[in-house]
Amino acid sequence: MSLEQQISKGIMEAMKAKEPVRLQTLRNIKKYIIEAKTAGTEIAELPDADVVKIIAKLAKQGSDSAEIYRQQNRADLAEEELAQVAVMQEFLPRQLSPEELTEAVRAVIAEVGATSVKEMGKVMGVASKRLAGQADGKDISAKVRELLG
Repeated sequence: MSLEQQISKGIMEAMKAKEPVRLQTLRNIKKYIIEAKTAGTEIAELPDADVVKIIAKLAKQGSDSAEIYRQQNRADLAEEELAQVAVMQEFLPRQLSPEELTEAVRAVIAEVGATSVKEMGKVMGVASKRLAGQADGKDISAKVRELLG
């Protein structure tokens, strides 16, 4: 079952179980999936990799919003955002630990044959695709700079 189908199934289950936060979150994800499918040439089903990118982006936005709400002493809104992020995390691949990220970036650097920061673009191109959804782009970039620096 594709990720898109899992989300649609999750919407039905959330309606039956009367889980408003889960339902709202999954409907929001579904909205972005539909927008992506109809942008440009219309396609029947979005590849899982694209769905993961959408969910990861929404989860990051939610986490950032929660942090802003915390800074403004709005714990109620921060908790709501974090509850939605928790639902999104269920559909994302497991995040890499710092050690796993270091190993993955080392492998990409060796594969590409990069020896200096000047070749960071080549490394980032491969690493970003390979680690999509498993690590944040900023974390990947920082690790590449650290290892090539």
